[in-house]
Amino acid sequence: MRHAVSRELYEYWNALRAGRGAPERNDVEPGAIRGILADTFVLDLDSGSGFPLRISGSRVNALFLQELRGLSFLKLWRESDRPEIRSVLDDVADRSRPYLLGAEARPPGLGLLDVEVTLLPLRHHGSLHSRMLGSLAANAAPQWLGLVGAGPASLTLRQPLDRAAAEPRQGFTAQSATAPRGRLLAASPESPAI
Repeated sequence: MRHAVSRELYEYWNALRAGRGAPERNDVEPGAIRGILADTFVLDLDSGSGFPLRISGSRVNALFLQELRGLSFLKLWRESDRPEIRSVLDDVADRSRPYLLGAEARPPGLGLLDVEVTLLPLRHHGSLHSRMLGSLAANAAPQWLGLVGAGPASLTLRQPLDRAAAEPRQGFTAQSATAPRGRLLAASPESPAI
């Protein structure tokens, strides 16, 4: 993980699960992650609806220039990447396996933006097929943020967080996966309920 947002959310989630495959949804306290809440989201694990976003933080919404609540998570990705994203989401739910995704967003005619996404399973009354906690952090605050939506992202990396091996996409190098990056913007006090 190269983003502070990803590390903080993963460490919080990992502490909550306390050796279990995943923490309960009700264990998550938004106030405990208030500094990164604007970079987080919660997915409903409804594959028939494309894994809709139940909650999305303000910086996640700003990147795509729209309120994402209710929108299919799959629609944030290029159509050619959607089957692979669906496979990752199923793996997170079925095997209680956290994932890190690398992505690139490039609005037409504008510069490339590297994005890092964490996907962390949550239990609800013992079931893993209910919710997923995640974060989306970009390497910079592009000049176009808030003026143009990022458009569909291109998947560059999929890496289970419970093992060391990454699964890079064609054209993605190990060097770019480990390069240090910054956060998208300064933290905001936004605190939606999970």
